[in-house]
Amino acid sequence: MLNSLRARLAATWLLSLAAACGVALLLVQLYRESDAAQMARAEAALAQGCERIAARYGFYVAGWNAAGPAIDAATQRDLTAVAALALIDSPGVAGGLWQSEAGAVATVFPTSPAPVPEAALLGGVRDRVAALAAGAQDSLAAESDRVAEGAQTLLLRACPLRGPIAGLSAFTLIRVAQPASWAALRLGLGGLLVLVLALMAALGWLVWAWTRHIGRIEAALAGADSGDLPRIAPTGEAELDRIVAALNTAGARLAEARRQSAGLAARVAAAERLAALGRVAAGVAHEIRNPIAAMRLRAENALAGDAARQAAALAAILQQVARLDRLAGELLTMTQPRTPISAPMDVPQMLATAAADHDAARVRVDAPPCRVCTDAALLRRALDALLENALRHSPPGATVAVQARHDGAVLRLTVADQGPGVPPDLRATLFEPFVTGRAGGTGLGLAIARELAASLGGTLVLADPGGSQGHGAVFVLEVPCPPC
Repeated sequence: MLNSLRARLAATWLLSLAAACGVALLLVQLYRESDAAQMARAEAALAQGCERIAARYGFYVAGWNAAGPAIDAATQRDLTAVAALALIDSPGVAGGLWQSEAGAVATVFPTSPAPVPEAALLGGVRDRVAALAAGAQDSLAAESDRVAEGAQTLLLRACPLRGPIAGLSAFTLIRVAQPASWAALRLGLGGLLVLVLALMAALGWLVWAWTRHIGRIEAALAGADSGDLPRIAPTGEAELDRIVAALNTAGARLAEARRQSAGLAARVAAAERLAALGRVAAGVAHEIRNPIAAMRLRAENALAGDAARQAAALAAILQQVARLDRLAGELLTMTQPRTPISAPMDVPQMLATAAADHDAARVRVDAPPCRVCTDAALLRRALDALLENALRHSPPGATVAVQARHDGAVLRLTVADQGPGVPPDLRATLFEPFVTGRAGGTGLGLAIARELAASLGGTLVLADPGGSQGHGAVFVLEVPCPPC
């Protein structure tokens, strides 16, 4: 899936986003743990201060016998001193004593040795302190509360006091500010977000730029329909420009190689034409020389003989002339241009007529009913050449199988004999003129059949050329034939 630059860059951005999210979660967790630890320390100091006030108060009222004395000015000063002594070692913790009927009877703050007014100390939480003190008196257990005040948190605690003064409770409070690292945390999280967005923008721009450059290179290559690589302009990207330079160099080399190949192909074609002309000329000279030698011998015998020998010599000379005429006709058949004329043709009827013209007893036809459009004359001449070749190479009494198949676009004719097969050394040049494996043959029949097949836009091949010799030869003629 990661087989493209776009996918890999997207995966890189996702991994970076995941790493940034992990760092952000870690920072938030550390901040929360720091805040929780600070709150725990504040709550411990608050509880300790409340217990110290209770202990100091217990020492102060030890030995009192009267229950519920009125709190006069002297007693209030004593209670204020009790609270101040209890909280002197608790920095940041304020507190005092609270009576259900009178309210705050003593309020102190460690940083101020003098009594602190109730309004200045409690402010808007007086009702919460009263509720905590009442709850502590009812449950005879300490009660705690927490109040959020903007960037601070106010912690409250009330402890019931046992003694001669009825309805008296100790209370403590402490204000806990948010950790100093909160601003740094927010700054860090904002920085992470900016970095992730910047990385996303950079990767997006990189993907867009590379996609545009690659698209331009692809369009340039796709537009080159001449076979040569076009010259591509540099992109400005160092890595891509190395590829562009390599493509331009390869294009220049390819163009030079094509020029050299074209010259070499022209020379090879000329050499092949000369070689083919030489083979044809040698074949024609060989085929003509034999009849000429035979006619010369017959003519010399006729000149030295009587009338009967002259008549026999004349008949033999006429046979050789016919042979030369047949050879000239076959050569003309190979070289004459042909323009196929398509017309409807009944395939089974054409095959049956060809079999009857050669040897109906030795030709077995297998053709389903079908009509095609093709040049029947050219196709029949190619089939005649194949049947003559198959019958010559089959032993006496053996049959030749002709099979026709039509798939809607191509007519396939298969001619199979029961002869010795094609020798391996003849298979590569079997369809060239004057190549034959039979004594006395001209080697033009298969060459003519192939030329006729080519003029019809088809092919003629030797089926299974790698097969073993001795199992007959199978030729397959295929020509394009739409149905009629």
